[in-house]
Amino acid sequence: MKAIGQLILKEFKLELRRKAVVSGLALYLFSTIFISYLAFALRQNLITPLVWSALFWITILFTAINTIAKSFIGEKRGLDIYFYSIASPVEVLLSKIIYNFLLCLLLSLTGYLLFVLFLNDPIQDKLTFVVTLILASGGFASSLTLLSGIASKASNSNILMAVLSFPVIISILLIVIRITKNCMDGLDPSVSYDRLLSLLAINALVAAISYLLFPFTWKS
Repeated sequence: MKAIGQLILKEFKLELRRKAVVSGLALYLFSTIFISYLAFALRQNLITPLVWSALFWITILFTAINTIAKSFIGEKRGLDIYFYSIASPVEVLLSKIIYNFLLCLLLSLTGYLLFVLFLNDPIQDKLTFVVTLILASGGFASSLTLLSGIASKASNSNILMAVLSFPVIISILLIVIRITKNCMDGLDPSVSYDRLLSLLAINALVAAISYLLFPFTWKS
C-alpha cells in the first residue's frame, strides 16, 4: 500500500507540473459545455431531458478518454523499466486506476455543475445520479487505464486504444444513460438498483481482468 500511495502522489505531482495539460482539460470541458449552451440558447425548449443526458455523457466520455488515454501511452520510453525496479505491476496499475478515477470523478462533478449553470438541471434523484457518476468514473478509469497499458506496447497506439475501448465504453454508456433517465423521471431509486449492480459488476470484472493480465503485458 505504501508503494501505491507514493505512485499516486507521483502522479499528482507530475500533473501539477504539467499545468498546460490540466488547463487544457478544463478548457476542453468548459468550451464543450459552453458551445452546447450557445447552440441551444435561443431554443431552450429543445433541451429535453434526453438531449441533456446525451450531451452530458458525450462530454464526460470524451473528457475521460482525453484524460486517461495518456496513462501509459504518454509516458517516456524506458520509464516502465524504472517502475519495474521499485514496484510490482499490480501496484503500478492500481495507482494509475485510483488516480484516474479521482481525476475522472472530479471532471464529472465539475461537468455536472457546469451543465446546471449553463443549461438546466433535470435530475430529480440526485443521490442515485451521484452514485452513477462514481461508478461510471470507476468504469472509465479501470477499463481505459488497462487498455492504455495494452495499447502502449503496440505501434499506432492511439488507433488501437480507440478500437479496444469501444466495446467496453459502449456497455457502460448504455447502462448510465438508462439510470440517468430514471433519475430524471424521479422514479424510486430501487428501479435503478439492477443497473447499478450491473455497472458495479462491470467494474469488478475489469478490475479482475486487469489484475490477471496486466503483469504479463507490462513485462513484455
